[in-house]
Parts: sequence; C-alpha cells; structure tokens
Amino acid sequence: MARISLIDLDHANEEVKKVVADHVADGYRITNEKLTLLHHIPSFEALELESYKLDRELQKIVGKRAADFYEYAISLQNDCLVCSTYFTKLLQKNGIDDFDSFDFTEEERLLIAYARAIASDPKNVPDELFEQLKERYTEAEIVVITTMGIFMIANNYFNDILQVESELL
Repeated sequence: MARISLIDLDHANEEVKKVVADHVADGYRITNEKLTLLHHIPSFEALELESYKLDRELQKIVGKRAADFYEYAISLQNDCLVCSTYFTKLLQKNGIDDFDSFDFTEEERLLIAYARAIASDPKNVPDELFEQLKERYTEAEIVVITTMGIFMIANNYFNDILQVESELL
C-alpha cells in the first residue's frame, strides 16, 4: 500500500490543476508517481519536468530506442516495479517481448552496461566502460547520459521508498 496518498484531481487546488493541464497538453500522462509528487509542485517539476527535458537531450544523442533501453536497464537493475512495468509496456508496444534475449546494437549494449553499472555500484563503474563511452561520446554527452541515469535512479527510489503503486498492473 502506498505510503503517501494520491492527489485527488477533482479536489486539487487551482495551481495543481494548472500544472496537470499543462503536463497533459504537452502530451504526457498523469501516473500515480506524478499524483504523489503533486503534493509538492517544485518536487514534481524537479523530478518529472526536468527529467523529461533531459530525456529529450538524451534522445538527441542516442535516439529514442536506445534511451528507452538505457532507462529500462536502470529500472530493472534497481528492481523498481513501477518504472520497469512502464518500460516493459512501452517496449512491448514496440514489439519487444524479451529484453534479455533481444538483439541490441553495439551502442545499446554499451548503454545497458553503463546503466547496470551506475545503478548497481556507482562508486565502482569500471574504467574500461568509461573508455568505451569516451570512444563514442563527447564529455558533454557522457554528462547528459549520466545525469539522465541519475534521474531514473531518483524516480526508482521515489517510487520504491513511498511504495507508489503502478497504475499499469
């Protein structure tokens, strides 16, 4: 059971309703995670809006598919039910049913390895992995990739700590 109630949009204040309307108008869904974050709009903006902005930057660098694989790998490594369920549904929608046996590109394999490394032991990401990243990406791009990974980890932790329930189950 969730530790924090979901915002009831029918009874929410006008500021929350405006934030939700703007978010929906931008093409996004309102999830249970967002309904929890909306208890504090700056927290919603920091975790959700900024991560969407950064995800768009990541997609410019690696493409949508590789970005989705990267973010999914982090959620799987962190064992976050909410986020991994979201990405499982997204990948299935795109015809990918088995993540572990899918035929990834070399770039996707590199991003997945990095995702798993930063999610499992951020203080000990192998130097060899950084060398591979530096062969493919600029330092600025590595900063974007890493920061988006941190946002995914933060999303995972938020959902797990507050026991947010996935609306997709």
